[in-house]
Amino acid sequence: MNWLIKKSVLVPIDFSEWSYSAIAPAKEYVQSETSLTLIHVLTPLHPADPAAMWNTLDDEQRKQKVKAFLGEKLGEMGYEEVKIEVKIGDPSTEIVDCAKEIEADLIVLPSHGRKGVSRFLLGSVAERVVRLSPCPVLVLK
Repeated sequence: MNWLIKKSVLVPIDFSEWSYSAIAPAKEYVQSETSLTLIHVLTPLHPADPAAMWNTLDDEQRKQKVKAFLGEKLGEMGYEEVKIEVKIGDPSTEIVDCAKEIEADLIVLPSHGRKGVSRFLLGSVAERVVRLSPCPVLVLK
């Protein structure tokens, strides 16, 4: 099974149960949790958002809060040595860019299984990541 072992695996997290369930299969591809990187992508604050208007919350504070929450959640799940990245922007673009930055050998992400009109209207992050990724992508059903 050594030929399956990867140096770096990226797992996008969107706080859904599907995304958390992708961590266990991703862990099977690395020797140690330290080779796993989880990424969460925040949307930019809208200029009309009260936090932006009154300058009560900036992007760096948002990133730190998400990182702290994910660290706590992952600790509860038994994943304490996983690296956490928090970015701001378009999810598919940021996931692909992060994969390039960390030189990921594999991206493991769930498909939420949207079909029909909802998939057409919302688009598919998984589909765009597969199309743009610099490395193989494992899409879990």
